[in-house]
Amino acid sequence: MNFAPPDNIQPATFISPAPVTPQTYRFEFTGSGSEYFKIWIVNLLLTVLTLGIYSAWAKVRRMHYFYRNTHLDGANFEYHGMPIAILKGRLIAALLFIGYSVAGNVNPLLGIAFFILLAIVMPWLIVRSLRFQLHNSSYRGLRFAFDGDDRGAYRVFLLNPIFAAMTLYLMAPYAHQQIKQYQHRSSRFGATYFSFTAGAGSFYAIYLKLLGMLLALSILIGVAIYEQSPLMFGLPLLFVFIMVYPAVKLPNLIWNSTGIGRHRFYSTQEILPYLWISVTNLLAIVCTLGLFVPFATIRMMRYKLEHMALHAQSELSEFVAGQTQNTSALGEEMSTMFDVDIAL
Repeated sequence: MNFAPPDNIQPATFISPAPVTPQTYRFEFTGSGSEYFKIWIVNLLLTVLTLGIYSAWAKVRRMHYFYRNTHLDGANFEYHGMPIAILKGRLIAALLFIGYSVAGNVNPLLGIAFFILLAIVMPWLIVRSLRFQLHNSSYRGLRFAFDGDDRGAYRVFLLNPIFAAMTLYLMAPYAHQQIKQYQHRSSRFGATYFSFTAGAGSFYAIYLKLLGMLLALSILIGVAIYEQSPLMFGLPLLFVFIMVYPAVKLPNLIWNSTGIGRHRFYSTQEILPYLWISVTNLLAIVCTLGLFVPFATIRMMRYKLEHMALHAQSELSEFVAGQTQNTSALGEEMSTMFDVDIAL
């Protein structure tokens, strides 16, 4: 029997899928100083008039503005936090602080006991605050989440700092690395977790360079004072440069070591531009008796965000759509444990 195909039927043609081209999506910030000034001045006045109670509503207005003006691939972020939850968190923080102050004034031993109580409860509160912050942040309608457990929190927020202090802060870079690793690896967007690859050695490299610069500055100060050198007048600027160094290098390290799924973040801040913005912002704030603060905030925020990007291995819209479907299948619901925020 002949199974040869008829002459009018062509063999099937298999078309391989088009190769996925990596995409680089830069963050954009569209806020302006004049717009934010209106929000800032109203927030300030109402917070003063209400003896601080309005600060929770002020934070929501501020977060709404910054989230909605932060864009990635043509879409902006959204903030969903409620003022009452923030006010509750601040009342808790205020009560703890007042209790510590009163206890210390009544009896030093009581103050020490209250300080220990604060240390014990603080990691638990930090976890709830991180959950609140991420749960109330979204991108293209899909929320972030924080799944860090209390056991890990007590290790990175309590035990590691204690060990760092006991070693005269020789373990401080390690403690910092562990905090960022815990935060990032416990965070997710939809159903996909963030990753963090920086080791403690990378943190030690930055901190040791900072320590070396501070020691060199101390020697220069001593020499300049001893010799009454005119170089003394340039030392404050050198000090500012040294302080800017970790403010640039650490965020670059952290974000360049962070990914989500197959996608990677990167940050390209540079010291001299950051230094210029910092110095000019400070001078403008002093000259305007503080009224330049919202403009300074916008300038710095724009610089930081516009030097960040996401290197994606596929179309970002497809990735978000996939996360929306996967997360919807999880049937997640908001828990009351999210309902607290102790961050300012």
